[in-house]
Amino acid sequence: MVRANGAVSLRELARVVQTSEVTVRRDVRALEAEGLLDRRHGGAVLPGGFTRESGFPQKSHLATAEKTAIADLAAGLVDEGEAIVVGAGTTTQELARRLARVPGLTVVTNSLLVAQALAHANRVEVVMTGGTLRGSNYALVGSGAEQSLQGLRVSRAFLSGSGLTAERGLSTSNMLSASVDRALVQAAAEVVVLADHSKLGTDTMFQTVPTDVITRLVTDEPPAHDDRAATELQALADQGVQIAVAGAQGAPADHAPVQRRPRPDRPDMPLPAPRRAAGAQQLRGAVLTEPAGERGVTARVADMRRR
Repeated sequence: MVRANGAVSLRELARVVQTSEVTVRRDVRALEAEGLLDRRHGGAVLPGGFTRESGFPQKSHLATAEKTAIADLAAGLVDEGEAIVVGAGTTTQELARRLARVPGLTVVTNSLLVAQALAHANRVEVVMTGGTLRGSNYALVGSGAEQSLQGLRVSRAFLSGSGLTAERGLSTSNMLSASVDRALVQAAAEVVVLADHSKLGTDTMFQTVPTDVITRLVTDEPPAHDDRAATELQALADQGVQIAVAGAQGAPADHAPVQRRPRPDRPDMPLPAPRRAAGAQQLRGAVLTEPAGERGVTARVADMRRR
């Protein structure tokens, strides 16, 4: 199953072999020790540094609680009246479900799943790209999708992917998807990456967003034993990425607004104003925005490792 799909959830494995997830988890550990696969949170993937992309049915069952928490936190970044782009993915689909409640919003997307989540939102305008349908993730790709994004300018892009490292930034396993994601990034003044902790430290074939272009990462809190994810978070923070951790405890009741990180490819690009005024929304969760070297981010990552 892992060879066929690139990834599979523990729940699906347990269903197929008709045993408990506890037993499957033990067997997956044994297979990982033999180098036959790599464990990921809630599932397993093919071994090696560059992972294959799994299809929507497999992705939809992986890290569901984490994706929900990330989407809740990311939705707090969006004000009414904004124009944004939202890429394809199961995490961005969760975000879209929450954006349906934001009045006056315009969402440009190449994802059928994102569009479907917003289809019945009365005060949200959905603009879909052109392109060719890629059935494995219900996304429009190809030259038609990329050309339809030319000349577009929005305030933020919300993207997911297959892996995220401080060295290469966000990456994906499919060339066509990567090309469209790069076009989405070019349309936005800010880039927000949505990635659960299992993607931290994972590298895949095609780079979509270099680290120096990522404004903010919204993720969940890694488990205490996950040193790789904690180390990657620190490295991303050291490079100036603002980190927001969903589900973390001890968040301040209020925090100073975060300054927009200039895009290196368009340093003077103004942020498009919302179509009508809206009050600033507070982010829920712990926001790690201190400059690299100060105690805030370092101490937070150290706390993750101690737990």
